[in-house]
Amino acid sequence: MHFNSATKLNPGLVICLLMSFAAGAAAQVASGTQGKTQDWPYYGGPGQTRYSPLKQITRENVNQLQVAWSYDPGEAGGPTETQPIMVKGIVYGLTASHKIIALDAATGKLLWKSDVGLESRGTKRGLVYWTDGKEERLFLGLQNYLCAVDAKSGKPVPSFGNAGRVDLREGLGRDPRTLTVGLNTPGVIYRDLLIVGATMGESRPSPPGDVRAYDVRTGKLRWSFHTIPHPGEFGYDTWPKDAWTYSGSANNWAGMSVDQRRGLVFVPTGSASTDFYGFDRHGDNLFANSVIALKADTGQRVWHFQGVKHDIWDRDFDSPPTLVTVKRDGKTVDAVAQTSKQGWLYLFDRASGKPLFPIEYRSYPPSPVPGEKTAETQGLPTKPAAFARQRLTEDTLTNRTPEARKWALDQFRTFRNDGQFLPLAVEQNTVIMPGFDGGAEWGGSAFDPDTGIIYVNSNDVAWVTSLVKNEGGTGGRQYYLNNCAACHKDDMTGAPPAIPSLVAYRAGHGAPDVDQMIRQGSGRMPAFPNLTASERAVLAQYVITGKEDAPDSKPTQLNPLGMFNLNGAGLSEVSTPNLIPYRMTGYNKFLDPDGYPAVAPPWGTLNAIDLNTGEYAWKIPFGEYPELAAMGVKDTGTENYGGPIVTAGGLVFIGATVFDRKFRAFDKTTGKLLWETLLPQSGNSTPITYEVGGRQYVVIHATGLGRRGGDRGTSAPSGGIYVAFALPAASDSK
Repeated sequence: MHFNSATKLNPGLVICLLMSFAAGAAAQVASGTQGKTQDWPYYGGPGQTRYSPLKQITRENVNQLQVAWSYDPGEAGGPTETQPIMVKGIVYGLTASHKIIALDAATGKLLWKSDVGLESRGTKRGLVYWTDGKEERLFLGLQNYLCAVDAKSGKPVPSFGNAGRVDLREGLGRDPRTLTVGLNTPGVIYRDLLIVGATMGESRPSPPGDVRAYDVRTGKLRWSFHTIPHPGEFGYDTWPKDAWTYSGSANNWAGMSVDQRRGLVFVPTGSASTDFYGFDRHGDNLFANSVIALKADTGQRVWHFQGVKHDIWDRDFDSPPTLVTVKRDGKTVDAVAQTSKQGWLYLFDRASGKPLFPIEYRSYPPSPVPGEKTAETQGLPTKPAAFARQRLTEDTLTNRTPEARKWALDQFRTFRNDGQFLPLAVEQNTVIMPGFDGGAEWGGSAFDPDTGIIYVNSNDVAWVTSLVKNEGGTGGRQYYLNNCAACHKDDMTGAPPAIPSLVAYRAGHGAPDVDQMIRQGSGRMPAFPNLTASERAVLAQYVITGKEDAPDSKPTQLNPLGMFNLNGAGLSEVSTPNLIPYRMTGYNKFLDPDGYPAVAPPWGTLNAIDLNTGEYAWKIPFGEYPELAAMGVKDTGTENYGGPIVTAGGLVFIGATVFDRKFRAFDKTTGKLLWETLLPQSGNSTPITYEVGGRQYVVIHATGLGRRGGDRGTSAPSGGIYVAFALPAASDSK
């Protein structure tokens, strides 16, 4: 039997269908014998809840799921980490080269593929859909542009900005030629506004992380909110007086959520640059590391909460807030839940910002690093309990083998280790637990309005790092240390799978490939427009060969803060190493000599938390290493990137696990595994579910994050494949 998609109501006109927590709801209509259609038109679902009222697929029949269709764009590269959307029977997604694809939601047939003439690669987590009932548009970021295309054809909308695009580097008060500004996670729609954050580099020079709203029709900037306050603005006194002219980041890269009824947009932000040494930004640094409630029509601040003052641990709020509804004293309260890298969940009254679980402030030690001045206190919620371990001890080191344990114990005894908010030191590793990737991550959490339970997947691996005194010089090695070593380490081994090894990258690549990555960025790596062609050349040569060379140009004159002189004269075709006194030695995962986490399992978990009580409904290890499982070592958990969805059918669907390439369904009440299947590559994105022609589908983008570190024991392709699952159709049983 062949099903056709049903006629669809305008999703922009249907609001609050799911409950008052929703930021807008998917339309659902009956269409006679053609069956129903239930869309998934928003990244993260309505209100970033990742909830669906669909219940065709249930606990009882989920084990009958089969592949309904798949689509492979056939492009190398990635991963894009894309969560697709489905509107009016069409699935919209992205390829490895960031072409927009439109697929028939019932069959996976390609309807069209767009090319707006901008070469782009790396992380791209989704699209924004907008309609006024007549026009339909899709928005996404490509390179440093915000682009608009017609949702029916994929062609650029010429009336938006300049021939269909807006340059995100403009309007930030800095020279656009020096800026790295992109958009990896979709923004949100409020009426006729598209509200966006930005991705940017986290070392100097970095632009300010302004939150901006653009007219969806014209691309005109309607308002900006300064996350690094200007003179006279709230929070200005939490920075040095001139910091707004040179400091950067404090940006929203993780996405945001919008309460359509209240007209509020909730914005989580990351750390200010530079991440690990704040000698030039003394103070608490509002609005870095904050959840900010803004009036969606004007950008005016309503309330805020700062999760980490003067962050020097890269503790971004790294996932979109989830709009939830909870019970307090017999009353229903609309709230917003925010997970964190630290492994804590924060819950606030949506209108007032009042914490719904008390937050306790404690004193923490000062920094031992010259020039650094840390905050005296930091606040953590008293409930729920952290969903990731907070402290590494000898008892929680690995017992995988006696040799691995002895190695881990010897290393552990050399570390500085005292839980959260212990400042970094020079030339001695400090334990970061949970690690730099969390705790929670960008995939977001799923909320069930029927039970008040929120589902959070978490990493539970320790990392270590230190500071080192910066070297002088302008050769390829110094450019590498200044721009690349914080992520890829001094020895270029990286921290796979999230941060690839450049030593491994050398095989099959040359200096032109490195130069392209430096110019355009790749994966989570930003572009580096501050580097000139000659500087890129010597840096690329050093990366490929490990041999030193000298640049053809000299750095510009620096002011005392090591920044460009931005006094209206502009910049010549030379840049600066932006030398600061100390730099971080790298994102060093604490792994044993065999490459497994040097801490005891679980190394990843899936958590169900009752937001009405703050208690856990259940908690389970999440993921496995196939080669360990084959030896009987199961339920270890693994690193996981991508989030869950929850359905009225009683199920939690999630991919996310890096090494086992599995897609799973759990009983949402008990955490029992009900179904799993092997994907063509790791499903490091968040799935969606929708109904078309009366049939429920679950779709995930298998993006292959593990390929960056090598999916253990697999030869999975890269680039990303969209896979749709459904129960057998009526015709399949005949």
